[in-house]
Amino acid sequence: MKLIHTADWHLGKLVQGVYMTEDQRHVLRQLVDTVEREKPDAVIIAGDLYDRAVPPTEAVELLDELLERIVIGLNTPVLAISGNHDSPDRLNFGTRIMEGRGLHLAGQLRAEPRPVVLRDEYGEVHVHLVPYADPAQVRHLYGDESIRSHDEAMRAMVTRIEAAMDPAARHVLVGHAFVTPGGEPQDNTSDSERPLSIGGAEHVRAEYFRSFHYTALGHLHQAHYVLQDNIRYAGSPLKYSISEESHRKCFYVVELDAQGTAAIDRRELVPLRDMRRITGTIQDIETHPVCDDYVFVTLTNDNPVLFPMEKVRAVYPNALHVERRPEGVRAKDAAESTEGTGNTPERRREADPVALFAAFYEEVKGKPLEEEKRLLFADTYGEVFKEEGDAV
Repeated sequence: MKLIHTADWHLGKLVQGVYMTEDQRHVLRQLVDTVEREKPDAVIIAGDLYDRAVPPTEAVELLDELLERIVIGLNTPVLAISGNHDSPDRLNFGTRIMEGRGLHLAGQLRAEPRPVVLRDEYGEVHVHLVPYADPAQVRHLYGDESIRSHDEAMRAMVTRIEAAMDPAARHVLVGHAFVTPGGEPQDNTSDSERPLSIGGAEHVRAEYFRSFHYTALGHLHQAHYVLQDNIRYAGSPLKYSISEESHRKCFYVVELDAQGTAAIDRRELVPLRDMRRITGTIQDIETHPVCDDYVFVTLTNDNPVLFPMEKVRAVYPNALHVERRPEGVRAKDAAESTEGTGNTPERRREADPVALFAAFYEEVKGKPLEEEKRLLFADTYGEVFKEEGDAV
């Protein structure tokens, strides 16, 4: 049985005000090409198909395009669940009609679990779709007042599945949760992942999934396994924040043998544009070759730079963020940045006005401010400041 495991598409994603739709289409077509070449038995999407409950039109059209190509064009079943970013009701609409064509979308958690049954030459593979549900939903659905955390909710859901499992079949669970080896916080998160709860009650123990031959997880954006090799996050197909700069995005091709042992092959995705950091003076950056990557730029100039974003975008047209951090200054002490992270009116008032004017003069005129003009500006500024103070 050959399965493709992907997750966290986040269609409709905005990063620093820029829609990622074109980039998402580019990488997800690579996944579709793999489906066409290798003809898997099913494609699993472990939640967060969309980035928000009411996605933009372009995101809906892209999902429709991809699902139509895989399910109808390539005659390959798609098994997907809702994540914490999705609207369960929207994904759940029309699912009974679509299941006949091979599209299984589990938006809402069901009280009585019912697996999707796939078959190969060795028998049946039961795929258990567990959409994201917060503890209150699970508590209400099961009528169990003891369920208060995500860990308790997942334990209750898995216990129900295990009670009805066919021992003759192989079993795959698809879930969307923050799974850790011991249910404790782990440093695998990124800035683009929305917390499932406040106060650490979002973590789920990986041991609950030991009875499954493979567990396909979504929510965390870095591909990795948890506790054992067959409990895995596929990660997101694109970098959605600069905190994911070091991630190597991928999806998995998973093959289950007759006993259910999983052979896992990681397939890396090649982005249309990378997302990375650039550090240097504006003079150095202006010598770089023109590049379309999404960049977060830190300028190390000692003096303020006029129109920094315009100058950076002459070299990096898709620059997302620019800040100035002179050499030797810690990030949290940086006095000036753009994109609203530090360049506040309060910060500007606290800066030395004479030094700011001198830097401005040198930037415009290309030569240092003479001492005579410096003193003239200081005297004039002092008089204006005093007049404003007297007026108050």
